[in-house]
Amino acid sequence: MSEERHQQRQQRLKEQVDARVAAAQEERGIIIVFTGNGKGKTTAAFGTATRAVGHGQKVGVIQFIKGEWPNGERNLLEPHGVEFQVMATGFTWDTQNRESDTAACLAVWEHAKRMLADPELNMVLLDEITYMVAYDYLPLEEVMQALKNRPAHQTVIVTGRGCHRDILELADTVSELRPVKHAFDAGIKAQIGIDY
Repeated sequence: MSEERHQQRQQRLKEQVDARVAAAQEERGIIIVFTGNGKGKTTAAFGTATRAVGHGQKVGVIQFIKGEWPNGERNLLEPHGVEFQVMATGFTWDTQNRESDTAACLAVWEHAKRMLADPELNMVLLDEITYMVAYDYLPLEEVMQALKNRPAHQTVIVTGRGCHRDILELADTVSELRPVKHAFDAGIKAQIGIDY
């Protein structure tokens, strides 16, 4: 391709991008969903949260399911003013006690509702909340109301497999992670600093 044709193509591309940027004028918080069966949903969410903290924004994190596992993201972000609230019972398939799991979920959900109503928070990360809705530990309508009634500038990130269609519809940005290959399937154990 000649240099002139390349330059013309790039100019057309630039004009298209510039037109889209010019058309996007609304400023408000958004709902981002990272879902799907692939690895990296929480990692993507924490990457976005870390970016926000790096820009001086205030972030709150609610973690359903993660429990008492070592948490590298918390180790890094908590000293920078990020509040973490973690569901006490950890992995629901470990406890196998619906009553205690539901109580633990509802207890951490109270913190989530507080954060979702806090105009001081620029971002709230609801890590693995999709499971709580899917397993009926949290009422979908209550989650939807909290998401809809949050401060207008607040961004919320939702993670987890099998995100409910109503949350997907409400979301502004949805990314689905698809598994292609995973080390665990080849017998490689989860590693601190990489998998958690």
